[in-house]
Amino acid sequence: MTNNTRNINNIFYIFVLAHLIFWTLVPSLTNQNLPLDTIEALAWGSNLDWGFNKHPPMSAFFPEVFFQIFGSQDWAYYFLSQIFVLIAFYYVFKFSKEFFNNDLLGLISVLLIEAIYFYNFTTPEFNVNVCQLPFWSLTVYFSWKIYNNKEVKFTDCFLVGLFAAFGFLSKYLFVYLLASIDLLFIYLIFIKKDRKFDFKYLITLEVFLVTLVPHLIWLNNNDFITVTYGLARTGLEQSSLIDHIKFPLIFLLKQVGLLIPFLILVWLLIKNIKFKFDFKDKKLLFLLAINILPIILMLLTSIITGSKIRTMWMTPFYLFFGTFFIYLFKAQMNIKKLKSFVFGFIFLFFLSPILYSYVSISKEDKRTDYPGKEIAIKTQYVWDQQFNSIINVVYGNEWNAGNLSYHLKSRPIWEGFVERKKLDELKDYMCFDGVCVGSK
Repeated sequence: MTNNTRNINNIFYIFVLAHLIFWTLVPSLTNQNLPLDTIEALAWGSNLDWGFNKHPPMSAFFPEVFFQIFGSQDWAYYFLSQIFVLIAFYYVFKFSKEFFNNDLLGLISVLLIEAIYFYNFTTPEFNVNVCQLPFWSLTVYFSWKIYNNKEVKFTDCFLVGLFAAFGFLSKYLFVYLLASIDLLFIYLIFIKKDRKFDFKYLITLEVFLVTLVPHLIWLNNNDFITVTYGLARTGLEQSSLIDHIKFPLIFLLKQVGLLIPFLILVWLLIKNIKFKFDFKDKKLLFLLAINILPIILMLLTSIITGSKIRTMWMTPFYLFFGTFFIYLFKAQMNIKKLKSFVFGFIFLFFLSPILYSYVSISKEDKRTDYPGKEIAIKTQYVWDQQFNSIINVVYGNEWNAGNLSYHLKSRPIWEGFVERKKLDELKDYMCFDGVCVGSK
């Protein structure tokens, strides 16, 4: 390892450590309660299954592991979220270094995406979007190894299948990345005929499907409830003809707006905006497949179906945008402007947690202002006045009941919404504000 490589690696590790500290401490100090999606994940995690009413199981598994270690310590779940972000950053860095065969360009690739809203401001809330991030980057990284290496290796195919399945079990929208990569290989093998079909490719599919089997069985046994929920979130049932135009346009405008800080950093690196697409370029083709094609497919979905694309759904889609833009403008990059880029990066790096703190402290009636701990203490007090048993189940929506499941020392299991037949099976119970706690 050269001194230059060592220095760049050290800068990367300093960056991710600073990111980890900032985005663990800031929400821990400014929020009174965990965000909605994190509480939901913890509620599901108290009663782990191969799926839940809204999402597949992966986003519930990791918070539950952390709960078993740390209990109801809010900082632990902000920390968990940042671990997922940093794993994604690491594989973006690793991929970009190998892609460019240049450590500095690899570092800049990952520093650029720190300017994207999805990788800072929204990361304290561990949810299905954050849960996808490491699996998205890992799937891309090992797909690249299959794509770039002359020999297709069993290990790479196995890992692509495994991480792709983990990503899909985090959120079904992961399929847009998988479809894009599949289309790339189909194009090269069957249309362009630049490469031969290798039966090792089937390992990827086999591992993917085998890993999904428990969830698929659960889906079938639960009337495909997560699919129904996902479709409902798109607004398909209420879509009109104008929505086929309106929603795609809104989607595009929002994405451009979110990318402005990123584009400013790119502009600070280049002398002039000038590039050309050479579709014979093997590297460019891969970058287009993992960066642009998933967005095009998402956009086409909205155009064809008239469905609404929610902004946060795009969280993992921009992980490799830094690599993509550097490759596009590599010839126009001006290393002499690196100083301006560094200043711009530092400004945005500190601005994001400052803005988060301001919003968290000044804005009223936020989910993170919810007095979850106080309600749990009062609930326990009232319970102890009436019963000698331990609260071990809670019923209600994921937010109110989930907060009780998280904050009560007995860690009651969340068992869904309130139903008369469920209450009749309990030894003791009490209800208030649409929530019931009980003892079996």
